[in-house]
Amino acid sequence: MRGFTTIAFTPAVKAEQQRQGSRGGYARLERGPVEPDTLGEDEVGFLAERDSFYLASVGETGWPYLQHRGGPKGFVRVLDERTLAFADLRGNRQYVSVGNVAGDDRVALIFVDYPNQARLKVLARARIVTRAQDPVTFDRVAGDAPAERVFVLSIEGLDWNCPKYITPRYTEDEVRIMVRPVLERLEALERENAELRARAPG
Repeated sequence: MRGFTTIAFTPAVKAEQQRQGSRGGYARLERGPVEPDTLGEDEVGFLAERDSFYLASVGETGWPYLQHRGGPKGFVRVLDERTLAFADLRGNRQYVSVGNVAGDDRVALIFVDYPNQARLKVLARARIVTRAQDPVTFDRVAGDAPAERVFVLSIEGLDWNCPKYITPRYTEDEVRIMVRPVLERLEALERENAELRARAPG
């Protein structure tokens, strides 16, 4: 988290923490050498289960731009302890994130596990890679997906955010797993009921 606090805790942020009474606790996190944060087992496992995230970039007007990205679980690849990547598929062809990154490579991502009320924030520098530029990396990240390009993200900061106020939400697959025991019990009761009806006197 040291890399994250170095970037996110600006003088104005620290002043507000001081006014609100949280500065002391966060100051302890800032001790030690300033180095980019790295992915550990917890982060790698968490990312492998995510099927979406939110990506923020900054345009030439200075306005932040936020975009949702989705795909199959694990579509965000961990290339090494400091590098993430994901395939950029064709969408509405506005290319806002692509254009923003061309002018300012700083991005922020947030990954949310809604059922377990957990979220991971990532601060990184992004670069765009095409198959012509780096076919090995492109194919490693995109696989068989019809990607136009891949985003390669060099991590600068990580932060496990507070789990408060994350409303649990579930995908169809997660709901299917949760209700499977109920459905199996219902089917068993229906079979039992049918057998009892069949044995009952006319």
